[in-house]
Parts: sequence; structure tokens; C-alpha cells
Amino acid sequence: MSSESDRSALLDTWTETSSHVFESVVAANRAAFAAFGVEPSEQDGSAATPTDRIEPDEDLPEWHTEQTAETREELSVGDRFEFTKTITEGDVKRFAAASGDTNPLHLDGEFASETRFRGRIAHGTLVSGLISAALARVPGMVIYLSQDLEFHGPVRIDDRVTAECEIVEDLGNNQYRLSTRVLNEGDVAIDGEAVIMVDELPETLQD
Repeated sequence: MSSESDRSALLDTWTETSSHVFESVVAANRAAFAAFGVEPSEQDGSAATPTDRIEPDEDLPEWHTEQTAETREELSVGDRFEFTKTITEGDVKRFAAASGDTNPLHLDGEFASETRFRGRIAHGTLVSGLISAALARVPGMVIYLSQDLEFHGPVRIDDRVTAECEIVEDLGNNQYRLSTRVLNEGDVAIDGEAVIMVDELPETLQD
């Protein structure tokens, strides 16, 4: 009986210690999330997803943007707009679900390791979507008229990529032609050009 009591006491001590350790780890994780501006989910203590945190016309702290024009009236040839983000595992899975593109090259590591890419890569259309994000920084209400793309290199999960757009021609009637590309650590992953129309913002969105 003494031996059994000792084992029981030891188990109780181990359980109590493990509980304290777990709570400390959770607290540390929450502190780390807070430091990076990420709110923990009330339901399970994990980080809220980008879709939970997104707001109209607002940036997430993990993004980086640059623009050389602040008003629609200022737009001219040479103005540049940039958008930078890291392509995450969650981005790839959410895009696969939203688009229906479940190509195993993007989702199955074992399969992808046997291809020319030697591993999983992000969907090309997902990566080219960063061009749209950069164009969303053009002042005014941007309307896509056309987009041409050439894919030059893969983007992998956890790569941090930048979309760069530059006005190269004023077509008149508030329409512009822009060079568009996505850079992956300085290398061109996607190249092309776009034509956009820039309308005035609705009165409710004007300052």
C-alpha cells in the first residue's frame, strides 16, 4: 500500500507540475502574439487568422506597403506602388479551398519532392494576386481592365515576396498602363503589365 501511495503522490506532483508548465507556455505564446500585434483567439488560445483580423482599407502589421502618390490627382508616369507579404501555409490552403485548385504540387510534399521543383510551391495565381494588392494602394477606386503575366520562377511557402507596380503610360480618361512584377529575394518570379482605371472614391469614403 505504501508503494501504491507513493506512486499516487508522485503522479499528482507530476500532473500539477505539467499543468504549470503548460500554462506558462500558453502565457508565453500569448505574450509573443501580443508583441507582434496578433490577437489570440478566445476559443482556443491560438493566433487569430488573417481573415479574422482583416478590415476594409486597413493593413495587417505583417504586411509592408509603399506608394509615391497620395491622391488621385497626383497620379503620373513614374509613380510606384509596392506590397510585401510572406506566403504562408495558411495562404496556400485557403487559396486551394477558395479556388478549387488542389494540384498536389501545392499541397502534397511527398509528391512535390519528385517534381522539377523538388518541393511544394505556392499557386502562381495566388502569388500574382499580390499585384492586385499593390494596385489597391493606388489612390482612388481602382478598376482592373487587363493584366498580362509571365511566370519566371516558383515561390515557396514562407518566402517573403514583393509586388512592384509602376505607371509607365497615362492613357487618358483616368486610365493608366503599369509595369507589374513580383520579386522573390530580388529575383523576378512574375513579370507583366496591367491597365487600370482610377475612379473617384464614393463620397462616403472621401475625407
